[in-house]
Amino acid sequence: MQREVIRVEPLSTYLDNWKAPTSVVTRHGGTVYVSGLPPFDPATGQVADAPLERQTELVLDQLKLCLETAGSSLDHVLKCNVYCTSVEKFAAVNAIYARYFPKDPPARIFVCVPAWPGRFDIEIDCIAALRTAFNA
Repeated sequence: MQREVIRVEPLSTYLDNWKAPTSVVTRHGGTVYVSGLPPFDPATGQVADAPLERQTELVLDQLKLCLETAGSSLDHVLKCNVYCTSVEKFAAVNAIYARYFPKDPPARIFVCVPAWPGRFDIEIDCIAALRTAFNA
């Protein structure tokens, strides 16, 4: 079985504009892999100039869109990797993250990073099961 690249619009186009050599989502067998993305402003397609809390909401909304487009959902996430530029924002990120994963949250790591080549403070990537694989 081959790896399948899944375009998720408008996010794939936003990422293309960055000329980043990556796919937003790949799928293989019963597993979905979602790349970390900057917090794109859905109104402009540019990275949002917003507080970390709003950036976190945007990133998690994007994650949800990616999963649903690929045939999964937040309920089927197995593992998240959270990358943030401020360890001081750990509690604020957790409060928002808990709204998206209110029951039985997935495995997770929180990594403090110095910066990205853009003006944003958070990325979250994940691995999830397909709905059909999860229910099998």
